[in-house]
Order: sequence, then C-alpha cells, then structure tokens
Amino acid sequence: MAIINKKFTNKIRVMSGLAAFGAACLAMSSPAASQNGNLPANDASQRATYADLVSLAERSSVVLRAKIRRQKRVPAERAPGLEAGFARLYIEAETLALLSGRSAIGESLVYLVDVPLNSKGKPPKLKKTEVLLFANQAGRSAKGAAQLQLTGKHAQLRYSPAFEARLRPVLADLAQADVPPVVEGIRDALAVQGTLTGESETQIFLRTADGSPVSVTVLRRPRQPAVWGVSWGEIIDSAARAPEPQSLRWYRLACSLPEQLPSSANLARDPVARRLAASDYSFVRQSLGPCTREITLPVG
Repeated sequence: MAIINKKFTNKIRVMSGLAAFGAACLAMSSPAASQNGNLPANDASQRATYADLVSLAERSSVVLRAKIRRQKRVPAERAPGLEAGFARLYIEAETLALLSGRSAIGESLVYLVDVPLNSKGKPPKLKKTEVLLFANQAGRSAKGAAQLQLTGKHAQLRYSPAFEARLRPVLADLAQADVPPVVEGIRDALAVQGTLTGESETQIFLRTADGSPVSVTVLRRPRQPAVWGVSWGEIIDSAARAPEPQSLRWYRLACSLPEQLPSSANLARDPVARRLAASDYSFVRQSLGPCTREITLPVG
C-alpha cells in the first residue's frame, strides 16, 4: 500500500482551492479592475487623490481595514493575466474595522492581490501589515472566511490614521441619501444675449446615468465678473453656486465633463451665440480645474 504524505496532500488541496477562488475572482473582474496592490515605502495611499478615493469607493460594496496574517504565493501557471515583475498572493487577513458596506464580513477574510517583486525577485513580506481594502464579496471559503474581490488597481492600500481621515469624508458623502447623480456628458447648451451690452445667460443641460436633471447656468452682467452655478433638480435656480472643490458634486462635473463643448450640443444657430456658449462652457471647465488621478483609471 502506498504511503501518502499528509503535508503534500494538504498542499495540493490548498493550491486547488486557490485556483478555484482565483478563477471565480477573475471571472467577476472587469478588464479595468486588475488586482494590483502595491505596498512600497512610497505607498500609493500617499499619492491617492480625491478622485482616486471616490472612484475606488464608489465601485466597492465594502471598504474595510484589515491586518494581514498569512500570505501564499500563487504559482505563475495558476495566475492567468499576471503582469511581468509581479507576484500573485493569496492573503489571509483579520478584519479590524468595516468602514463602509452593509454586508456581514466576519472576523476573517481572504483575497487575491498582485504585488510587485523586489530587486531579488521576491514578493514583499506583508504579514502584520495593516491595509485598507476596496472590494466586493465573492462568497465564503471552506473555513467560513469572507472571500473578497478587490475592485481595482491599488485596491489594497497601506493603512495609516491620516489616510483613513482623508477617506472617511468620502465614504460619508457617498452614504448620503441625496448623492448627486453620475454625469455622463452634455445633452445640449444654449446661450441667450440680454438687452444690455455684455449681458447674457447660458444654460448647459447635462446627461446623467439615471436621467436626473442637472443643469449649469452661466450669468454675465455689465461690469461684473461672470458667475456660474449648478442646479441639481428640475428647477433651474439662477442663484445656484458652483460646487466646492474636492467635493462629490465637484467630482461629478470635473471628472466627467469633456474639455470642450461638443459642437453638436450647441443649440444656437447665430454664430455669436454659439461662440458665447462655447466660451461660457470653457469658463466653467477652467473653473472646475483638472480631475487629477494618480492610482486609478477613469471608470467606464
């Protein structure tokens, strides 16, 4: 009778479980949501911008703080799509705090993450490292641990009190009942000149994911600086103001609107009115400023 080494048998079982879990995660992943989690000394959490945090949080059903307990390197042949210079790790971690999400996570969790190799071709040792994870749940392991699927590149970020302090206001805004709708572009725009020289009003109507009405108004008055504001509803409020920088309403506009007003969206036929609409839109776009991203790609 052949004698079977128990350690060898258990290792085979573990690797088979890793392969199955990895296949499930890869099947659920979108092409833009690679599972890279870089944790060098100059961690991505230090470079993450407001737009990065909103992008990661908004597409994650759970955001949590965890401490890594164990890591296992997944063999390259069992890690499809692995980039050169990276290793895929199977992480076992302890849940420390649930920052966002309604799902019951439990005390233990597991997930896959790709990390860069060091100069010796080895993955970093992450045991006891505290991280913030942006993820979706992908079931439970045989031992009952929550299986997580990271939702983007750098969806595993090194934890620090300062980083959590930056993240919490973003999560609080996204949890509000009156979250502004996702802006997808411009529906149409129209500029109307007033009776006085230098007087005009431009209305820019935006296209949103759920069809909610959102409009931008630019007002010009003689011998006064131009002002603009946003109406988040059916009623166009001439007293509306521009959103505060680094706010969720600012993000909806700055990170979604094109740099220039599409010619097809400009409803005016008069050349002067068309130029005015285009100029007013440029004024709004410049006032918003750039949507800076350091660690994530635009969604969609």
